[in-house]
Amino acid sequence: QVQLVESGGDLVQPGGSLRLSCAASGSISSLYHMGWYRQAPGKQREMVAIIFSDGSRTYADSAKGRFTISRYTTRNTVYLQMNNLKPEDTAVYYCNAVRGENSYWGQGTQVTVSS
Repeated sequence: QVQLVESGGDLVQPGGSLRLSCAASGSISSLYHMGWYRQAPGKQREMVAIIFSDGSRTYADSAKGRFTISRYTTRNTVYLQMNNLKPEDTAVYYCNAVRGENSYWGQGTQVTVSS
């Protein structure tokens, strides 16, 4: 069983930066794909960034050039560095780990971008 715990969400002004962390308990090997998703009020959950088991990455168009996903397998941790934040980035951000048919979610961390 894998448990994911996100942290780092906060209230930040437009143009600011945050780094979200996802700490995994249990075995998160490099074979897992790790991703960040977000859900804004009244909207569906959407993919923000994924780092695959081979190290390749993909980003939502809205995240390209501003967000960076990284992982430290030995620490069982995945990060999402978010720069130049915009009000439309306001959402609950969730960490996800996938390997085959197994998919795990964290409880989410709130990011609010507002002046």
